[in-house]
This record gives sequence, structure tokens and C-alpha cells, in this order.
Amino acid sequence: MDSGMDAHTALALLDWQIELGVTEAIGETPVNRYEAEPPSAPVAAERPARSAPARSAPAGGGVAAPPPPFVQMQEVDPVAVARAAAAEARDLESLRAAMAAFEHCELKRGARSLVFSDGNPAARVMVIGEAPGRDEDIQGKPFVGPAGQLLDRMFACIGMGRADPAAERALYITNVLPWRPPQNRDPKPDEVAMLLPFLQRHVELVDPEVLLLMGNHSCGALLGRKGITRLRGHWAQALDRPALPMFHPAYLLRNPNAKREAWHDLLMLQARLRETA
Repeated sequence: MDSGMDAHTALALLDWQIELGVTEAIGETPVNRYEAEPPSAPVAAERPARSAPARSAPAGGGVAAPPPPFVQMQEVDPVAVARAAAAEARDLESLRAAMAAFEHCELKRGARSLVFSDGNPAARVMVIGEAPGRDEDIQGKPFVGPAGQLLDRMFACIGMGRADPAAERALYITNVLPWRPPQNRDPKPDEVAMLLPFLQRHVELVDPEVLLLMGNHSCGALLGRKGITRLRGHWAQALDRPALPMFHPAYLLRNPNAKREAWHDLLMLQARLRETA
């Protein structure tokens, strides 16, 4: 088709369009975008995009259905899942079952057993440790290794023990984490956060008079503070009940000189129980 335009003019117009950003001509005839009502370009004359795959027409001859919309998968909040599961537990057995069914903590995959508790659930005192060790993971009970043996000797000095059938002299023991961390490493914040609802429900079901927070991580989980050397020897409040931070027996095995402070804390506990008996 002869447009009456010489080659020099056409080339100059083409250079001008390239400067404006034009990269490809897709219509047989130019379209004036400045008109009030621009004429619709014939669809059949436009070239399909190179990357768009050809769609086969439906058998009935109608218009092909659009592809299904992209559905974004929502991430699971393990804390919310744990909170809902713990709230449904009505007794210790159902709480243990809910923890065993919890699949959002990687510690479970590397542990041998769920370490739930030991002792008398009717006890006035509930001991909360940090996490199971090797011996605890094998036997499925908290504080059964060397640290647990020292704990039993410590409380025997004030006439208390986990095997005592009398509630006023008994202990009930659990941990912040029910599964052993690899190589006995410290609990991670996300692990504590997702398992804390189970611990809170555990305390509600047992309903002890006093909590003993054994170690730095137990204080961090229930008091929101760490620094056991500053916290021990002072009563605090955790989960709406008196709580006494104490050195973990494993720390005492490594630092025998700290046993004097541990004995002081045991006497504080004994005096508190006598006052409220």
C-alpha cells in the first residue's frame, strides 16, 4: 500500500516512535489514541503473545473456561494449634494425648519418647525443669539422670519426694519442653513458644500451690526474664501463683559451691509451705 510518504520521512517517524518506547507493531493500521472515542482495533488482526499457549476450544463450541485462580496456601501457626489442642484437654491423660499428637515441633522427630511428668499430681509443689536429657529421653520421665538423682536428695533433706503418696510432702515434676533437644542444646525461642500452651494447661490441671522454676529457661518461659543468679532466692508470680526460681541441679553438679544458695532456697520453700499449711 502506497502511503505517499518517502523513505526518509518514514524512517524519521520510525526513529521517533522508537524513542517514545515503541518496541513492536501489532496492528495493520495505526490507531490514534488521542481521539475521543478511539476505534476498536480488530482482534483477529492482532498477533497472539508468543508466550501464551494455544487453548483448545471446548467440545460444545462455546468459550473456553478461564484457568482456576491461584490459591495461596495459608501457613499454619503452631502456637495457635497448640493453644487450641491444650484448651480441649480436660485431664492429664487427654493433655498427654494432645501433646503426643502435636506434629509441628521438629524435636519430636529426633526424640525417642515424650517426657510428660513424674510424681504425685496432687502435690502442693510442681517442679518445672527445662528439657529432657539423654536418660530422660530413654526412660520417658523427667529428672532421672544424675541431675534428677541430686534433685531427689535435695528435697529429701526437707522431707519431700516425688514418690511420697502424701500430697503435703509430694512433688510433681515436668519440663518446659517434652522432647529432648539434639545434643542437649538449649531450647530455641520458637520451640518454647509453641509448647508453652501445653505447659500452661498442665499447670492449670494440676493446680499446685507453688511452682519451682528450675533453671534459666524455665524462668524465661514463665517469668519472661532470665538471669537465674539474680532471680533465685526471690519469690515471683507465674501463672497466677507463687513461683520460686532455683538453680538447676545440672548447674549444681558443675558448680558445687552454689549448693549453699540452693539449700537456702529449699529452706525458703519449706517455710512457705509451713505458713500456708
